[in-house]
Amino acid sequence: GSSRFGSKLPGEICGWGSSGEPFPPKGMAASSADKLLTMVSRLSLGLGGLAVIPSLCLYDVDGGQRVVMLNMLSGVEDKVRGEGTHFKVPWLMQPKIYNIRTRPKLIQTTTGTKDLQTITIHVRMLFKPAVDGLPNIHRTLGEDYDERVLPSIANEVIKATIAQYNAESLLTQREKVSNQIREGIVARAHQFNILMDDVSITHLTYGKEFAKAIEEKQVAEQEAERQKFIVTKAEQERQATVIRSEGEAEAAKLISEALKTHGSGLIEVRRIDAAKDIAESLAKSPNVMYLPSGQQMLLNVGGGGRPGGPQGQ
Repeated sequence: GSSRFGSKLPGEICGWGSSGEPFPPKGMAASSADKLLTMVSRLSLGLGGLAVIPSLCLYDVDGGQRVVMLNMLSGVEDKVRGEGTHFKVPWLMQPKIYNIRTRPKLIQTTTGTKDLQTITIHVRMLFKPAVDGLPNIHRTLGEDYDERVLPSIANEVIKATIAQYNAESLLTQREKVSNQIREGIVARAHQFNILMDDVSITHLTYGKEFAKAIEEKQVAEQEAERQKFIVTKAEQERQATVIRSEGEAEAAKLISEALKTHGSGLIEVRRIDAAKDIAESLAKSPNVMYLPSGQQMLLNVGGGGRPGGPQGQ
């Protein structure tokens, strides 16, 4: 008369399955599940840690870039890192990336010339940092070194150079002025570890007063040239009149001598020549009609009969 389950000991058997296998104790199943979850969580944390390590301990330097390392214990390091992947200690080493490609910078300034004329000049610069000087640039100027240095030194050199020339000389000696500005900016930028590939003047604009003065000067020069032409033309006309008068006087002299020598024959010859020219001109005119002299011509053929004559004949 024993029971189906028999006598149960604590933690041994809690029931029978459909296949006749006994169920494990409840405490043993819970312990196994806890161990499994613990292993999964530790594995997840390990994998997550492995995924975070590259982002915390590695950094990449792209082409055209250099890195200056800031060590939180010793300060800015003198070594400049080049292109590639590098190792760093998290929170202890902070990389500062600098662009070493050539970049443009446009400077516009308004200044005065030697003759107190106001001009506006535009200067374009192509610059890049010196790689060996990047640690010093980071210590003294910072990552925005170009905004701190280039406008000030460019304005200084431009104004000092323009003040040595007159406004008109800036046009006639533009190449010389450009070279002088380039040499000055290159020398000043080198003191800050900045290299200049090119410096050139792109625009040069004068004030309204000077532009008006140039226009008036050009108008005056054109008027002077016109007056000079008029004077030259009058002189040429005077010389032509003198030469013409001398020719007419010489011709009259020759005619007088011919009349004294040959009588009125020359006059008759001239009269025949004149009549010939007149006859030739009249012959070419369509409005002239020649009628034979001494002959009667029926000019009124379509008219009525002669007055007093017979009618109807």
